[in-house]
Amino acid sequence: MLKEKENLINKKICKSFIMEPTTSEWITVKESSVHNKGVFAAKDIPKGTKIIEYVGERITKQESTIRADKVIDESLKDKTKGAVYLFEINKRYDIDGNVDYNTARFINHCCDPNCEVDFEGERIFIFSIKDIKKGEELNYDYGYDTDNYEDHRCKCGSKNCIGYIVSKEDWPKLKRKIGKKKAKEKKKALKAKSK
Repeated sequence: MLKEKENLINKKICKSFIMEPTTSEWITVKESSVHNKGVFAAKDIPKGTKIIEYVGERITKQESTIRADKVIDESLKDKTKGAVYLFEINKRYDIDGNVDYNTARFINHCCDPNCEVDFEGERIFIFSIKDIKKGEELNYDYGYDTDNYEDHRCKCGSKNCIGYIVSKEDWPKLKRKIGKKKAKEKKKALKAKSK
């Protein structure tokens, strides 16, 4: 009951304020060849720069699961939908960045990122990990696991793109999964051919 009451209070607080989109002197939002909209450097950004805060509604883990499942179900019906903007901030709460005032939600994934996410307490910030030239698109590793990798195709276009939005640390595991899948498909094709 306490969790439900906290969640209701969070929702009422968020709806009672008109939030202005977050801004940063470092960025501009425009169309992206990677996915829909993207965030681009408005000027040269030095390595190690705190660029923008990732903001949103603080929700419980239970609510987070409900929202993620809803978005996934919607994306199965309509391929133009399907963006989950959830960040874990602690064992009890997540941040749902799927709010109009969260400009950082437009930062796309890349297999060779120029930014990373860093936490300061329960606040989430995007930092540059490389020097970024004016006009370059900002991106970071979304850190997805391999569970539903086929649902998350990557279009980052980097030289070392693995083809799916999966955390770089999980690439060896992903490569094994892809290898097993290809072997299974090859075996199935050979079996069908021999009939």
